[in-house]
Amino acid sequence: MTLHWEAAGLSDTGRVRRGNEDAFRMAPERGIFVVADGMGGHAAGEVASRLAADTTIDILQGWRLDSEAAIESALRTTFSEAHRRIVTCCEGDPATAGMGTTLTIAVLLPSGTLHLGHLGDSRVYLRSPGKPLQQLTHDHTWVQQEVDAGRLSPEEARTHPLSHILTKVLTAGEPPDPDLLVYPIRPGDRLLLCSDGLYNMVDEEILEQLLGADEPLPRIVEALVSTANQRGGADNITAIVVGTYPAGDRAGLAGGSS
Repeated sequence: MTLHWEAAGLSDTGRVRRGNEDAFRMAPERGIFVVADGMGGHAAGEVASRLAADTTIDILQGWRLDSEAAIESALRTTFSEAHRRIVTCCEGDPATAGMGTTLTIAVLLPSGTLHLGHLGDSRVYLRSPGKPLQQLTHDHTWVQQEVDAGRLSPEEARTHPLSHILTKVLTAGEPPDPDLLVYPIRPGDRLLLCSDGLYNMVDEEILEQLLGADEPLPRIVEALVSTANQRGGADNITAIVVGTYPAGDRAGLAGGSS
C-alpha cells in the first residue's frame, strides 16, 4: 500500500511574548516537515530557528531520500550544516552570540515509514485510530532526565520551575547529537509536530480530541493554536498536522493545505 498525506501548519506569537521565535517549514511533496523553537536575546532566537528550518529544507530537498541509510545521512548532514550556519552567524554578528534553537524534523515516505531527527523539546505526536495518543520524541530537558531517573513524576515535571532548562539544543557550541528515530505509519494516522508553547498549554487528552476531529486539517491546526491561546498563550505556539490516507482514498480527510 502506498501512503499519501496532506498537511497544514500554523505559528502564532501567543498572548505574552512580543515576537515569535518559532519557525516551521513544510515540503509536503517530499514528505518533509520541520519545527524549530529559538532562544536568545533580542531577535537572536528568531534568527536561530529560521536558520535551522531553512537549512533543513535546503539540504533535504536536494537529497535522494530512498533508503534508511540515505535518510539517516541526510538528517545528520542537516543538523551539522545548521550548526555550521549558526556558528558563522554568531561569529559575524555579536548580537546573536548565545542563540540556539530546537530542531525537530519529520520525513514521511510513501512506504509508510516515518523518520525523525530531533534535538530539544519540540515534540512529535502520533494519533492512530483506536489507540492512545503517543509521544514519539523524547524531550532533551533537565526535568525529563529527572523523570527518567524516577526523581520526578511527569505531573511534577510539567509545572517544575526548571522545566525550561534544555540539555540538548542546536547552538554555536558543541556539535549536535540528535536523536534519529524510525516509526511505522498507517493510513488514518495523524502526526502533530509542535513547539512547547502548544503542549505546555494543552494537555494530551485535549490534544488527542482535537487531532481526532472530523474537520479539515487547517481547522484542526487553528483549533490547536486557539486552545493554547485560550489557556494563556504563555509562549509562541507552532503546530503542523499531517493526515495520512491510502492512495486513491481520502476518506477521513476533510481537507488540508499543502
